[in-house]
Amino acid sequence: MRVLPPMARGYILCAVVAAGACVTPALTGGRTPWAAVALLSLLHLGCELVKVCPLLGRRVPEGIGTFLPVLLAAVFLLPPSAAALVALPGGLAGTVAQRPARVRRVWHGARQALASWAAGQAYGLLRGPAALGPPGSGPQGPVPPGWVADFPYLLLPAAAAAVAFCLVLTALDGGVLATAERRPAAAAWRGLLARSLAPHCVHGLAGLMMAVMWRSPYGLPAALLVLLPMYISCWVFAQYHRERAAHRATIRALVQAVDIKDRYTRGHSERVGQASAMIARELGMADDRLEVVRIAGILHDVGKLGVPTRLLRKDGPLTPQERRIIELHPEYGHEMVRGIGFLGEARAAILHHHERIDGSGYPYGLTGEQIPVLARVVAVADAFDAMTSTRSYSRARPVPTALAELERCAGVQFDPAMVLALTEAVARHGWHPVVTSDEDLQVIPAAPGPADGGTGLAGLPAQGREGAPSEEGPRVVSQLCLIHIYEPT
Repeated sequence: MRVLPPMARGYILCAVVAAGACVTPALTGGRTPWAAVALLSLLHLGCELVKVCPLLGRRVPEGIGTFLPVLLAAVFLLPPSAAALVALPGGLAGTVAQRPARVRRVWHGARQALASWAAGQAYGLLRGPAALGPPGSGPQGPVPPGWVADFPYLLLPAAAAAVAFCLVLTALDGGVLATAERRPAAAAWRGLLARSLAPHCVHGLAGLMMAVMWRSPYGLPAALLVLLPMYISCWVFAQYHRERAAHRATIRALVQAVDIKDRYTRGHSERVGQASAMIARELGMADDRLEVVRIAGILHDVGKLGVPTRLLRKDGPLTPQERRIIELHPEYGHEMVRGIGFLGEARAAILHHHERIDGSGYPYGLTGEQIPVLARVVAVADAFDAMTSTRSYSRARPVPTALAELERCAGVQFDPAMVLALTEAVARHGWHPVVTSDEDLQVIPAAPGPADGGTGLAGLPAQGREGAPSEEGPRVVSQLCLIHIYEPT
């Protein structure tokens, strides 16, 4: 997002103006507790800046998110406009991974200010300040003797504030994705709330504990102690995030090595991973398993690194012996990744993605349910991308034509459930490849085009790499459909 579209600029400008309106009462009013605002602002700023400083000899990886307990403590302790003001310094100074950095920092500050203001309003509507302590206590004055916070009622306004904070952040994030990256609105907001709600509630509980301790007779020192276990938890999460980043780097290096070796199928791995994830999502697989099948799709052809380059780049017909060598790539791939523990089920998918339902695939001739589920998913995604991408030996087919051919092969080569899932996913979301070959950079719509005419493949010659129509018997249902089995893809 180096150059923001005009709509995104307008969206961010509106957010900045709204954030300015939220903090104005704190700047112009005469009852703002400036000492508490300054202390909480510095504390929030320090929590953000520590992410760019060495931490136990390492840097905290980007993307672990904002340290929210301080912000939510400000929501519970201060008026809404003052809480919004606390959010600005940390948001403006936070780390950004992509350009334009200044715009992103302004955006982070504005969204956090708006979320804090909204959370403060929700907290006040449910009488949260009165339940936490009488007016004049805590940061704004001495604590009355014998005062005890109103538990368990206080949990209700605190939970409402945390939920409001999360809702505003996810709404703003979805909007900026839709305007800056031109994503469909439904796709921009999908999953944001589900992923964010639980973490925000946990941070809200920590912020409430901090606020209660601040208003206790022990004051600020006790409130700061609450941050220690939360910061340790964030550090542990940072280690997990770093490990995930290392996993992604490993996968990316393997895929790049395959793309360099087989120049005609550059981007094929990413597209197969994308199509595999679409099928898995349509089947209702859990998010963790969906990620595994996506990785399986990305790495399904990693075994090509063990195939001689001269065969992968050969322009003429392949001999039977050369085909048998290429058909060893699933086993090569499985051997290459068998020691990578985080791949899990993906290893079996890499080994068996060329098996066929009727048992005539390779390397082991498994049939039906003997073939692992993820392998059946990747097999459909692999064939789909092979047919819809331009190769040195075949031109791209329209998406409806490819789906029709997959349906013809269902029950013989492919699992019908996987074919149906892909068909429904493409009908619902379209097929928008993340990357494509240099000769075929386009976005392919879901609707049938005039070139298809609803006739499937009846009028098209099924050609393999050799350029001659297939005349094989029932075992080879369609050479067009089987290109990805016999030839490098």
